[in-house]
Amino acid sequence: MVEDKIATLTYVELIKDDLAVFRLAPKDEPVPDFKPGQFITIGFPGDDGKVIRRAYSIASSPQNKDFIELVIRWVKRPLPGRLTSKLFESKEGDEIKWLNPAGNALLINDTLPNGEKDNRRIVCIGGGTGIAPFVSFAQYLHETNDKREIVVLHGASYLDELLYQGVFADLEDESRKRGKDEWNFTYKAAISRPNEWFNRSWGGQIGRVETFLKKGDNDLSALEKLIGEKVTPENTIFYVCGWQGTIDAVMEFLKPQGFVTEREKREDGSFDIKFESYG
Repeated sequence: MVEDKIATLTYVELIKDDLAVFRLAPKDEPVPDFKPGQFITIGFPGDDGKVIRRAYSIASSPQNKDFIELVIRWVKRPLPGRLTSKLFESKEGDEIKWLNPAGNALLINDTLPNGEKDNRRIVCIGGGTGIAPFVSFAQYLHETNDKREIVVLHGASYLDELLYQGVFADLEDESRKRGKDEWNFTYKAAISRPNEWFNRSWGGQIGRVETFLKKGDNDLSALEKLIGEKVTPENTIFYVCGWQGTIDAVMEFLKPQGFVTEREKREDGSFDIKFESYG
C-alpha cells in the first residue's frame, strides 16, 4: 500500500494563469536525497475520496534540503486536469500529499561502458515545462564543480514562458567571468510564435526548440555554431524532456547522425541520448 507523506505549500509564483512555480516543504523531515533528473509524485484527495496522483520533474537542486520546487502547467483542455485544478486553487500554507523522488530516465551519465569518466558535452533540450529537470541539472553540476561543458536549450511559445532565465543568465555570467576551464555553461532559448504581439521584442532563435539541431549554412546547426564544432556521439550526450512531439523531432535530427538512445543502446552498452516524455 502506498504511504503518502505530507508537505506544506510554502511558495507559489503565478507566471500566468495556467503556469506556476510551487515550493513544497516536507512536514517534520528534510527534503530526501534524490538525483537531478528525478521526479516527485504529489497527490490530492479527489471528490470520491480517492487520492489523485501525478508525477512532476523536480526543478530544485538535490543540494537544497529546505524545499522541493516544481514548475507546473494547469491542464485545461480537453477537460480540466483533476490534480492541476486542485493545485492551482491551493494557497501557501496548504498541505499536499507526496511520495519520495523516483525515476531513472534522465539521470546524469557519469561513466562510459568501459568504466572511464564520461566527459562528453552535456546538451539539455527542454520544451515548455520540460525545462524543469535541467534547472536541477545546472544547479547541481555548478554546486559540485563539474568541469564538463553544459548547454541548456529551452523552447516556449511566449516570452513569459521562458522560465528560470535569471538562474541560467547568472550561471552563464559566471562561466564568462571564471573561464570555461572552471565552469563551462551556455543557455539559449527559442520562441515558436515570434509574430504574436507579446513576443514582438524577441530577437533570438525562432521556432520550436529542436530547430537548434536543424542543419543550416555550411551544414552546421545553430547548436554547432554556438559551440564551435560538429556534435558527434563521441563528444556530446543529449538529455531531452518535453511533449512526445519534441522528443520525436529531436530524434529525427540526431539519429541520422549516429546518435542512439539509452533504450536502444549499442552492444557495448554505449548510448548518446536520454529522454523523458510527459505526453
